[in-house]
Amino acid sequence: MVGEPKGWTYLSLLEACDNFPYNITPEEVYYQLYLPNDDQPHGYLLPEVVQKMPWTSHFQVNHSQPRSVTVIDSSRGKDTAGAVNAAFQELIDLCIEKNLFHIIDAKHSEPFKIVSAKYPVHMERFASALFGITSQGSYITAYTKAADGTMKLWIARRAAHLYTSPGMLDATVAGGIRADSNPLDTVIHEADEEASLPENLVRERTRSVGVLTYLCVTGANFPGEKGLVIPDIIYLHDLELPSDVIPKPHDDEVEVFYSMTVGEVQKALLNGEFKPDSAAVLIDFFIRHGIIRADNEKDFIEINTRLHRRLPFRWPKY
Repeated sequence: MVGEPKGWTYLSLLEACDNFPYNITPEEVYYQLYLPNDDQPHGYLLPEVVQKMPWTSHFQVNHSQPRSVTVIDSSRGKDTAGAVNAAFQELIDLCIEKNLFHIIDAKHSEPFKIVSAKYPVHMERFASALFGITSQGSYITAYTKAADGTMKLWIARRAAHLYTSPGMLDATVAGGIRADSNPLDTVIHEADEEASLPENLVRERTRSVGVLTYLCVTGANFPGEKGLVIPDIIYLHDLELPSDVIPKPHDDEVEVFYSMTVGEVQKALLNGEFKPDSAAVLIDFFIRHGIIRADNEKDFIEINTRLHRRLPFRWPKY
């Protein structure tokens, strides 16, 4: 499963996630997404997406610099959130009906919050990347420790049929945060669904240990549209499992779980065998557990800063 490293570094793995250029002025390149009664943008749209999108009368598209797409409040202040949700849903329904975008795949998906909004609005998950809104995920890295302190990590292999990163190695448990959920409830649900881990054990033993932020642009390895901007927030959790608790696939998203030593995980990372965001999660895990340190990693400072990028849109609050 793991051979000699093939040339990746921890920093280059992070650059595969946090790959939005630092030296551009976004409003000169993208259309900015605005919501009613809010002067701050909430997403970046590619010009080719704007051109292809079947805009309805509930959107105002401005093609002059700075270019923008603004949702119109058809309720005139009586129910702004409801009007915004209805506008996005009508638009996404048209995209699905006409099968316009590969990333949507002509399918409906669960609702995700527009986390930068001042009021509760959402859109379907598959469509969210087209609008460049902030994405949220919640992850668990599960591990065991022997009496002598030796650590092993539970690593998932993604099923071959998944849309993104099929067959690649992954964190123990991961899931996007639905509009009606939060980081802890998400990993509790996903731990049962993906790894057959009981709720009481996960709730009792899981520790919230931080958050990662980065700004991604979809590239050559992404199966959908290229160049989409995805600001990403990942909530991190550690879970030390008893030695007799073994994660087992429950749904069809995980092929198998491996119990891997730290060295095996490091080699797999540097071989490029992990899903990109999960590689970032594991690099952070190794930093927090003293495995990657300033004395053994020349890019230690830049790695830490790339794990915690300032995002261009308003932070979510729970």
